[in-house]
Amino acid sequence: MRAGRSFVAECLGTAALLCAVIGSGVMAENLSAGNTAVALIANTLATVFALYVLIEVLGPVSGAHFNPAVSLVMAWRSELPVQRLPGYVLAQLAGAALGAWLAHAMFGLDLFQWSSKVRTGGGQWLAEAVATAGLLFVVLRSPAGKASGLVACYIGAAYWFTASTSFANPAAVFGRMMSNTFAGIRPADAPEFIVAELVGAGVGLGLHALLTSRSSEEHKD
Repeated sequence: MRAGRSFVAECLGTAALLCAVIGSGVMAENLSAGNTAVALIANTLATVFALYVLIEVLGPVSGAHFNPAVSLVMAWRSELPVQRLPGYVLAQLAGAALGAWLAHAMFGLDLFQWSSKVRTGGGQWLAEAVATAGLLFVVLRSPAGKASGLVACYIGAAYWFTASTSFANPAAVFGRMMSNTFAGIRPADAPEFIVAELVGAGVGLGLHALLTSRSSEEHKD
């Protein structure tokens, strides 16, 4: 039963997150009169606020991953039972699709669509690796009880300091490729983003392990 609640929480949280990302992008684009910077500010703020609330509310149920890269790292660290990993990932992907469709429905858009927004190139891939490495580093290094605020703040900052606007989440890529809106990504560009994110997750895990190892050695001295 507990596993089932975790899967529902992951699906619900990822759906709400993608709905916030895509919906706020549509609203921002409608109201910004073509000013991309203003639209991105609005999109960033909505994402930050939604992410903070969702982690606070659903964290006690599932850990509030909402991200296959985070779940994979947590399974690697034995903080998520390996047998639950497939369920987490499937729930996150399903939630991402549902969130995109919900956003479309609210704004009167075609429910099912594919993005035509080009996001490709070495700079974008490097940005996704950096964004995801930073995210995992923050997740793993956050003091107890502070992850929600730190993760939300990091993602808000990464929207602006990365060339890709910091997807940092394979489920987000999956949901956003189904939305031909401000937040979308062309399906042809999705595989490279996901590979870059998984590489970045490994880097973030490695940096955390490196610092933890050094701290332990210093403490022993």
